Amino acid sequence: MDDAASPNDPITQLGERIERLLQRHAELQRSNALLTEQVASLTKERDSLASRLRAARARVDALLERLPETPPTKEAS
Repeated sequence: MDDAASPNDPITQLGERIERLLQRHAELQRSNALLTEQVASLTKERDSLASRLRAARARVDALLERLPETPPTKEAS
């Protein structure tokens, strides 16, 4: 028998499939790492925006407190 495995040999096919699976696994790991970085970045941005929103609300509330009370006006009918 020949020492070289034929392309139709089940062992050769299994080896090729394992290689493809290993490559796909590596690709998925890289994709997952990038997505994890994006989630962290977006979480940081969201937290920053929420903090800015709270600060803006506090400023608006402070301005509203400074407004003088005005009596209701009578509208002409």
